[in-house]
Amino acid sequence: MSNAFEQGILALLPRLRRFAAGLARHPAQADDLCQMTIERALRSRQQWQEGTRLDSWMYRIMRNIWIDETRASARRGQTFVDEEQGLGVGASGGQEERAELLDVNRAMARLPDEQREAVLLVMVEGWSYKEAAAIVGCPVGTLNSRLVRGRDALLAMLGEAA
Repeated sequence: MSNAFEQGILALLPRLRRFAAGLARHPAQADDLCQMTIERALRSRQQWQEGTRLDSWMYRIMRNIWIDETRASARRGQTFVDEEQGLGVGASGGQEERAELLDVNRAMARLPDEQREAVLLVMVEGWSYKEAAAIVGCPVGTLNSRLVRGRDALLAMLGEAA
């Protein structure tokens, strides 16, 4: 295993954690998702090609695990915990900021999965439309429409919260 590969994974941890928190909507589930992603990446190290983007590869692994886990959870009849348990992620401690973050997190949780994923990848993580579309596995136009619908829905929901 190359040291560059390991260092690359370590450098990606904060971004992976943030993406996992957005997908899973619960800190413990996000931690599990990060752990499973890193474990799978280390086991599948030989599938990653030197010179390709490690971050894109890791995001795709995380997304696939998240989809698998969500489907498995639905089959088992389990539900997510209350939204309020995961709403403190990223809060600075100020009352007003916490309230705004609570509103944003609630609005994000109400978005359909495809729209939430597009918003997280492009608006939160800063991926280009092309890169995000490659991670999600859809055409750029599809990702763009999901992003526009998600952003419009967020604005409408946050306008209601104000």
